[in-house]
Amino acid sequence: MVVLEEKIYFWFLLAIAVVIVIYFLQLIWKKKAQQKFATPVSLEKLSPNKSRFKPILKVLFWSLAIAFLTMALVNPKIGSKMETVKREGVDIVFAIDVSKSMLAEDIAPNRLEKSKQLVTQIINNLTSDRVGIIAYAGSAFPQLPITTDYGSAKLFLQAMNTDMVSSQGTAINEAIELAQTYYNDESETNRVLFLISDGEDHGGNIEDIAEQAAEKGIRIFTIGVGSAKGGPIPIKRNNVTQSYKKDSSGETVITKLDESTLQQISEETNGEYISGNNTSQVIDKVNDILANIEKTEFESQQFADYKDQFQWFLGFGILFIVLDVLVLERKTSWIRRLNLFNEKKEDEA
Repeated sequence: MVVLEEKIYFWFLLAIAVVIVIYFLQLIWKKKAQQKFATPVSLEKLSPNKSRFKPILKVLFWSLAIAFLTMALVNPKIGSKMETVKREGVDIVFAIDVSKSMLAEDIAPNRLEKSKQLVTQIINNLTSDRVGIIAYAGSAFPQLPITTDYGSAKLFLQAMNTDMVSSQGTAINEAIELAQTYYNDESETNRVLFLISDGEDHGGNIEDIAEQAAEKGIRIFTIGVGSAKGGPIPIKRNNVTQSYKKDSSGETVITKLDESTLQQISEETNGEYISGNNTSQVIDKVNDILANIEKTEFESQQFADYKDQFQWFLGFGILFIVLDVLVLERKTSWIRRLNLFNEKKEDEA
């Protein structure tokens, strides 16, 4: 497994673009200055050994040097072996509503982005718990199986959008049913499901599914995202609102937060309903909930003994700088004899 220690240094790669732009600007300035001094034929006679290829080669060397030195600063590390560690924690699954109604902007920036922010903050506060992610709309599908890799969880989380599920609607029952398959029946870890939604349900049969989850020891905590007043569902193109979703009679659809459905689900499983409008309050509430749930010991495998790899990139970076110093802009005799760029014919002409 490869880990990038200091990703912020990737910004230094922009220096490559700066080098290339400076080179072309210098080339244009030099050409205009030479035209004032003499004709191209005269210039060729005055400096017959000047290479037209080597300046480009030197720019390439500088670009490669910057790229390798940047990677050296980023410091990639490779995990050389796996080790089994024992942890104490809770198995937590996040089921996130990605239906079109989650695009409503009655809560900034919109319901879906707010949901992703909440889950990200919750994960940031975890230490040894295992997490899994489910996305659902008209149907539910697994996004990330139970894992202790919080970095991967946040990457999958950020990639979630309303186009992930082709069938639209909000089948909360399918999300709860799928969540039941996430937990290992052989382990005795406490099981928690955080269901984040605006509460609009088109699947039905919630009571029975919630009861099944409760029988399997799963506590469901619902987080409502949205407002009772509601808002229209924007239809966007290139992040610009073109119109709003309309019903069959041509009226603008107003989607509202349905807290009653979410409260009913949490009550069936000895959980609790949480209003998701205030991020800090949600995080505090979730922290209190998890603190009061007994932690269970489990085993997990993770990479250990990471080895730095920056020295390879540093070595290549220095090599290309040295090559840039050694390579002069005049023609090399043996390359000139090869006549790779058909320069002899041009000289004769």
